[in-house]
Amino acid sequence: MSLFDSLVRIGLPLTPKLIVGQVAKRYVAGDTVASAVSTMRRLNQEGILSTVDVLGEEVSVRSKAEEAVGAYIELLETIDREDLNRNISVKPTLLGLKIDEDLCRQNIHTVAARALELKCFVRIDMEDHTCTDETLRIYRSVQSDLGNVGVVLQVYLRRTVQDIADLLPMKPNIRLCKGIYREPRAIAWKEFVTIQENFIYSLEKLLEGGAYVGIATHDPHLVWAGMKAVDRLGLDPDKYEFQMLLGVDPELRRIIVDGGHPLRVYVPFGKDWYPYSIRRLRENPTIAKHVVRAMLGLGRT
Repeated sequence: MSLFDSLVRIGLPLTPKLIVGQVAKRYVAGDTVASAVSTMRRLNQEGILSTVDVLGEEVSVRSKAEEAVGAYIELLETIDREDLNRNISVKPTLLGLKIDEDLCRQNIHTVAARALELKCFVRIDMEDHTCTDETLRIYRSVQSDLGNVGVVLQVYLRRTVQDIADLLPMKPNIRLCKGIYREPRAIAWKEFVTIQENFIYSLEKLLEGGAYVGIATHDPHLVWAGMKAVDRLGLDPDKYEFQMLLGVDPELRRIIVDGGHPLRVYVPFGKDWYPYSIRRLRENPTIAKHVVRAMLGLGRT
């Protein structure tokens, strides 16, 4: 990473919210359920699946977690009425994980139970390493009870290979991604090539072990490795999918779909868009440069 990229990432929290919003709106499907539905419908018309997420995290008050449950129930019922692809993602800390693990488990169970009634799948997102053990415990519990739940593993964490070995007997549904939280070196791989190699190794272990995998990456080399793995194993398109973020590399998105592979796009929406956008911009300094140039009145790059 260049010095300029590093400075951009460090300076993002100081950037006026309005400017971040103008640049980062490509990553977020607006503030409302209606805006998310519109984005999902457009993607469906392009032959692309979606998973939709109510933005928010790190709640510390029970009433806020309960509000989030209500927001997800409303979302589920809306996309059911609209007859859209039924797949949602939930963040444990939005549903109360930092308040109480049992509270979070019950809230996720409530959302997943309503999703099951509506024939919808629920992905439990993974957050920073302080949440990993609790998130996997909740996943095991709710999945064993309801059967319509998946989870996320982040390959930059050193523990992920062991987590895969522990989960494989469940024949899990896993979204596999690099990981974007800023973690200490003691628990996370830091080198780009090492993370790439661990992604490929983890992906092959999951696919060979019978897991359904959401291959979540915008790295062309890893997309190719995913295509190579599913071809080598002779997997039908209902055994895996590729996943990408809204607003990132539409050309690669089209290449995947035109190659006959299923693709799902992560569609976040809601009023708590700012923390999510900052993480996305930190992950992608090329986009973040637009923020800096906008602040300085330099126009487009």
